[in-house]
Amino acid sequence: MKKKLAPVISFISNIHYIKLAFRSFLFLVAVCAYICDRVWGTELFDFYSHRPLVFITIWLVFVVEIALRFFPSKIESMGCQKQFKRNFKTRKEPKENTILHRRGSNIIVAVITLAVAAIIGALFYGGVIDEELIFIICLFFSVFDMICILFFCPFQEWIMGNKCCVTCQIYNWDYPMMFLPLIFVRNAYTLSLLLLSFALVIEWEILRKKYPERFLEKNNCSLSCENCKEKLCSHKKSLRRFLAKHRIYNSKSIK
Repeated sequence: MKKKLAPVISFISNIHYIKLAFRSFLFLVAVCAYICDRVWGTELFDFYSHRPLVFITIWLVFVVEIALRFFPSKIESMGCQKQFKRNFKTRKEPKENTILHRRGSNIIVAVITLAVAAIIGALFYGGVIDEELIFIICLFFSVFDMICILFFCPFQEWIMGNKCCVTCQIYNWDYPMMFLPLIFVRNAYTLSLLLLSFALVIEWEILRKKYPERFLEKNNCSLSCENCKEKLCSHKKSLRRFLAKHRIYNSKSIK
């Protein structure tokens, strides 16, 4: 009997793993630089020093990432590329047995995002955290964003109800969700990140209203499982299987 081969990790999945590792590295570097600044006064991460090298490097990385999202790209997931005309493959007959996101779920996600930003703002104005810590929190959100794509997304599971990232209706909301807390930081760099992020989501929503068929699997063949080249869902399914086996093993051990 032939052994079942493990699924090959797709090119897009590899890109996401690289992003996860790189963003985690940036987060750790920022934390270390922040600690050095506070303990030894090194000014590596301080916004208002003459040479905040760590901060400027991180800013530049995300500016480039966001800017690339405005254009069609082969190194991005179809989830954030489906709005472009070249990725629309029309169906002759609409497919009706597809999973759509839950009604009003976009609003719920927006409310949660605003609430989290409000809590961070309250901590900032209450003197609990400073401006650099707000940026570090945003970097943590960027790591969490990759975890949502690769392993587990609470928005998908508990709120949106979409079957996978490719069909997600709020995929390009990720940068505004990451960087909204920067609204409390009065800095040209952070303001530019925030403005670029919201420009991206405005473009996304305009195209979603103008060309809704591009965003729906029942109209767009590019979003169907049979045409998917990314297989991002396989990572989440593998994690679910592992956790299920772990629960069964634990229950047997207890018995």
